[in-house]
Amino acid sequence: MTKKAVILARGLGSRMRKADPGTPLDPAQQAAADQGVKAMIPVGRPFLDYVLSGLADAGLEAVCLVIGPEHDAVRAHYGGAARPRRIALSYAIQERPLGTADAVGSAESFAAGQSVLVLNADNLYPRSAIASLASLPPCAGASHPAGLVGFRQTTLLAGGNIPPERIRAFALISVTGDGILQGIIEKPGELESRRFGVNPLISMNLWLLPPTIYGACRAVSPSPRGELELQDAVRYAMEVLGERFRVIESEAPVLDLSNRGDIPAVASRLAGVEVRL
Repeated sequence: MTKKAVILARGLGSRMRKADPGTPLDPAQQAAADQGVKAMIPVGRPFLDYVLSGLADAGLEAVCLVIGPEHDAVRAHYGGAARPRRIALSYAIQERPLGTADAVGSAESFAAGQSVLVLNADNLYPRSAIASLASLPPCAGASHPAGLVGFRQTTLLAGGNIPPERIRAFALISVTGDGILQGIIEKPGELESRRFGVNPLISMNLWLLPPTIYGACRAVSPSPRGELELQDAVRYAMEVLGERFRVIESEAPVLDLSNRGDIPAVASRLAGVEVRL
């Protein structure tokens, strides 16, 4: 079983910084949202506390937080009374927000030649999905396991907090008959979406990445958005390096903390949830 995870917490939080007069926030939530560090927004406790607790519950033992050099509040929080006891916490610094592939590459030394889980800091994934992904064996002929969790659109709508218009912008994934990732389309248009059917599998960026991903991250060029995208690195790993990523379908949804409008709903859903760091 994979015991290491990398949490991508470097983003600029542009959507979270955007004002939303219709969403009531308390002063602590307002201040954290203004800074754009989504992982530290208090929803009972800082959101990242719930993410780390969930990883420990699923059997993970070591986590690397990818943060920016300006994210002193993250280090201060976990260096004090909130220091995790169940999970070893370390940091990788992404000097500039150059994209998710660059963020993953910054944690290469933490991975130390092993497969690692990679996930967003602003999503709370189901423990069952994390545990299943971490337990994946290597595909036949591979030396390290690799995989991705897929979420059905109906699952995300029925049990999560993500509105339909946001879900329609998420990456769609196609899978071979034997459960191997065949393709991934980022921000699909209407015509592309139709090819995936009425209830497609969606990527929420919960990955199990093999050691070859770091060479792939260095090989990709900036996307039209000007960023080095993890999806492009995965595609390179598949097409050039011959990696195969097994897809696991989750029957449980995801909590998403992307913008200010999400904060009250997430806080309500997490009320009473025990956090054990």
